Amino acid sequence: MRQVFSFAVAVAFAVMSFVPVTRAAGEDLAALIDALRIDDTVEIMRKEGLRYGSELGGEMLPGVNPQTWSDQVARIYDTDKMARVVTQGFETALEGEEISELVAFFTSETGQEIVALELSAREAFLNDDTEMAAMDAYEIARDDNTALFQQVETLIADSDLVDYNVMGALNSNLMFYRGLADGGAFEMSEDDMLADVWSQEGEIRDDSEGWLGAFLLLAYQPLEEEELAAYAEFYRSDQGRVLNAAIFEAYDQMYEELSYLLGQAVAQQMRSQDL
Repeated sequence: MRQVFSFAVAVAFAVMSFVPVTRAAGEDLAALIDALRIDDTVEIMRKEGLRYGSELGGEMLPGVNPQTWSDQVARIYDTDKMARVVTQGFETALEGEEISELVAFFTSETGQEIVALELSAREAFLNDDTEMAAMDAYEIARDDNTALFQQVETLIADSDLVDYNVMGALNSNLMFYRGLADGGAFEMSEDDMLADVWSQEGEIRDDSEGWLGAFLLLAYQPLEEEELAAYAEFYRSDQGRVLNAAIFEAYDQMYEELSYLLGQAVAQQMRSQDL
């Protein structure tokens, strides 16, 4: 499953009556949520998941009716449930944090432009030809060591994006194995699962580095050099780092749950074929 996140991934929050937040804090959080556009992000992630599920079915379930499997995958990638998991994770991660600077940035003209550019680039990457063209453009930019390439690489390094994505992907893969095992597809110890997952670390890291570079290069092309520099500086701030960590904590939880459910679904179909 593609598990790569940019910075301005949308988030959501539902204020429960028993949560002790002040009116000002609640207003700030609501404004941040609105600015970050969670619904649009989750919808794109659902499209990515449906495509991944189709590929997974072709590889692991060659004898299953494609429509039956497609319907099952669609039920797993339920946008309301996905948003709810992210909401709860994000709420927990930001509890007690000061977020006024986050609100100010993402409700600004530059912040809104960056959110829109990232969503547009992620939507564009649903097309394989567009993704491959972006990968080629990234390789050219790296060879030429362009100013935009240098800014993107600095931004990736400063925010530990590769490490965050690698750990998220490894955890999701582990949950997929657990889903397969719990669903009765095979018997495998936790140690064996961990060993197999960790053997994928190098390949996942290489994939994450290339994908992140190509994605962010495509997304940030329209930005002025000063705008991107300000964005990078923002994510080096204390609040920027808090948001970055919260984004990965919330979305990792969502991907782990989806991966586990996919593993169980694959196991169910395998057992059905064996009957």
